[in-house]
Amino acid sequence: MSVTVLDHPLAERSLLHLREVTTPPPRFRAAARRLGALLAIEATRSLVTVEKSVRTPLGPAVGRFPTRSVVAVPVLRAGLGLLEGVMDVIPYVTVGMVGLERDPETLQPAHYYRKLPDLADALVLVLEPMLATGGSSGAAVAEVAEAPSVTVLSVVATHQAINHLATVRADINLVTAAIDPGLDDDGYIVPGVGDFGDRLYGTGHGSGLT
Repeated sequence: MSVTVLDHPLAERSLLHLREVTTPPPRFRAAARRLGALLAIEATRSLVTVEKSVRTPLGPAVGRFPTRSVVAVPVLRAGLGLLEGVMDVIPYVTVGMVGLERDPETLQPAHYYRKLPDLADALVLVLEPMLATGGSSGAAVAEVAEAPSVTVLSVVATHQAINHLATVRADINLVTAAIDPGLDDDGYIVPGVGDFGDRLYGTGHGSGLT
């Protein structure tokens, strides 16, 4: 398993906005979008390319062009916060979706939705902002098992979640903005950002609404 932690001042800036308890939903969504773009850029760094020639107003120019299809699979609902940023930098991306809910008692994921395109030759980007226990991200990775290459994009992860993902798929890649120390008694990442979905959409306690 490969783990990459973003080392970029713009990523750190966006992450601080997401962590700040007073950040309102509109600013939270904007920061999530920016971070999604930065995560996607890092995750696609090794895409296979071919040489392509184009004509500029002053003559021909040769560059590189990616050839592999990319599929983004946000884990509903929080993963949608990263999706627009991914689409900003990969305009040709195809989008699937996986719906998972965490049982508050067992902390285990329960499936409620699955809609995926053809994954046979694709690089799949699983969008799951908070990797706490790794249960929901691991379940999402299992849903895209036929894909030859899978990378999970997250905002914050724990070592517990990373260890779990490695048991689900040995060749998985993870690109995250931070690795936090652990979980509280309710299964939330500490310090984390709180409930990502609630803060993204302004629902629930601690959503940032005043």
